[in-house]
Amino acid sequence: MTSYLDQLPLGGLLGIFALAAIIIAFGGVRLAGLADEISDRTGWGEALTGALLLGAVTSLSGTVVSVTGAASGSAGLAVGNAVGGIAAQTAFLAVADFFYRRINLEHAAASLGNLMQGTILIILLSLPIVFWAVPAYTVLGVHPGSFVLILIYIAGLKMTKSARDEPMWNPEQTHETVEDDTPTGLANLSALRLYGIFGLLAVLTGVTGYVLGRSALVLADRTGIDETAIGALLTSVVTSLPELVTTIAAVRQGALTLAVSGIIGGNAFDVLFLSLSDVFYRDGSIFHAMEAKHVFLLSMSIVMSAVLVLGLMRRERQGPLRIGFEGLATLILYGLTVIVLVRGIN
Repeated sequence: MTSYLDQLPLGGLLGIFALAAIIIAFGGVRLAGLADEISDRTGWGEALTGALLLGAVTSLSGTVVSVTGAASGSAGLAVGNAVGGIAAQTAFLAVADFFYRRINLEHAAASLGNLMQGTILIILLSLPIVFWAVPAYTVLGVHPGSFVLILIYIAGLKMTKSARDEPMWNPEQTHETVEDDTPTGLANLSALRLYGIFGLLAVLTGVTGYVLGRSALVLADRTGIDETAIGALLTSVVTSLPELVTTIAAVRQGALTLAVSGIIGGNAFDVLFLSLSDVFYRDGSIFHAMEAKHVFLLSMSIVMSAVLVLGLMRRERQGPLRIGFEGLATLILYGLTVIVLVRGIN
């Protein structure tokens, strides 16, 4: 695959990116409906299903890109793709808000699970900065913090499930609050076919991610563009297309809690890209290979995630441009992030 991509002209490489985007978008439309049906059959609820299943599967292509970059010795691509995807996906939620014209999406999708996942996401995003700041230490070339991130992610999923089973408090229900029991129209599918199609789409997403990762490395070498910039602004956006498509599809299907939790849960899973990349990065701790631009990306992702959680708590009914204040704020923050990365950070 690598030698074939090396021989392609620049137009061919860009063509591969476009084809990958189409494949990812096609798979994303189907994933939203399938995940909603799985949520109904398992009784997990949309918040947990979005965080655990939909978020993880739609992140598969991004996982492969980061791991591919790390295995090739490119910490810039690995970290940039992981954290850049989180920033892009948070902005995507504001885009999805435009497709729910009735009221602010965060108001309608109020959920204790989403609030818990959002808080856990902020913790997960903060820890890599801590690991970067402390002295480097590895065990068999892997930083202990990589395992800490995985443990916190697992603990967060358990807390979210516990909160659904035995909630200590619930958000105020209004006429605009949408429960997570919207019919999916897939009830006639057998369990084997339901999970089979979901699994095939997951594999397709992962394979596409591998192709994207290899072509991104060739693009960086061919054009001289910084690998972090390619990861943060190109591969992260392309590999985040499943989140955009599934979120919009979920909103249009009325599965609002699933839409929000798919983004938040996907972002939490994306932080684990760093743990996986650390295993495959053989030049030491990937956290200590981070530069100022990576810390900037992490910091902006923390701010955007905190604004999203604030929006879920405030539950504004209608804000500027017919979306919530948090949607407008995240779009502005993401725009500023792109501008700073394009201009460069020393």
